[in-house]
Amino acid sequence: MMLSKPKIKLIRSLAQKKYRRETGLFVAEGRKVVEELLAVFEPELIVALPAWLDAHATGGERIAVSPDELQRISLLQAPQEVLAVFRQSRKVSPHDSASPIAQRSKLILALDGVQDPGNLGTILRTADWFGVEHLVCSLDTADVFNPKVVQASMGSLARVSVQYVNLPAWLKQLPAETPVYGTVLDGENLYATDLTAGGVVVMGNEGNGISAEVRALLTHKLLIPRFPADKQWPESLNVGTATALTLAAFRQSQLSSAGMMSVKK
Repeated sequence: MMLSKPKIKLIRSLAQKKYRRETGLFVAEGRKVVEELLAVFEPELIVALPAWLDAHATGGERIAVSPDELQRISLLQAPQEVLAVFRQSRKVSPHDSASPIAQRSKLILALDGVQDPGNLGTILRTADWFGVEHLVCSLDTADVFNPKVVQASMGSLARVSVQYVNLPAWLKQLPAETPVYGTVLDGENLYATDLTAGGVVVMGNEGNGISAEVRALLTHKLLIPRFPADKQWPESLNVGTATALTLAAFRQSQLSSAGMMSVKK
């Protein structure tokens, strides 16, 4: 089967949010990303080198292309074996079996206005590394199906469930006992704070941080300290880096608590 002009037009159009919304589709490229997403998302179209198609049984329409043809349709500078168009709706998976609110005993990551697709992709990958299964995004956060996000996440979109909500309203409906953490400049030292195993961790916009409305709903304000305190420092940390440091501190606290429980037994 040949790669027709309408299909090429469709693939290229999915670089834009407008067409991703209209079609309910998104693009992923590369062996690792595509193979991991196949477990969670239904493929609409697979365009790949013949060797990749011979080695993989997939659903959706399958079209074999040459390396030059793949180069012409790819949204990447260096295409890698396969490009897939997926439906945005997820297959049923363990991560979708309960809402984040119902899983409040676990750690949930929330993003308040994170705009850069690269940052969002990195945060997805970081959340996956630290075992965070749910990512809750404000409505003005970058689109998780942006090709740059999909590629930067390196397949983590298959394991981290993402939903977009009115974030202040979502936080207000949490059970009263749910801790809501956020990183702010006037918070308590992250490394000297008792952190719970479950709750919500809010990370803010690259330039403005956490919005005033969401900030008012935080129950615990955290600060990632600079070292040494009297040295010249950057104005702020990249939000992807800040997320990694924060989640690492939560997991370290969880491991320390588990260790203390073992000693007591």
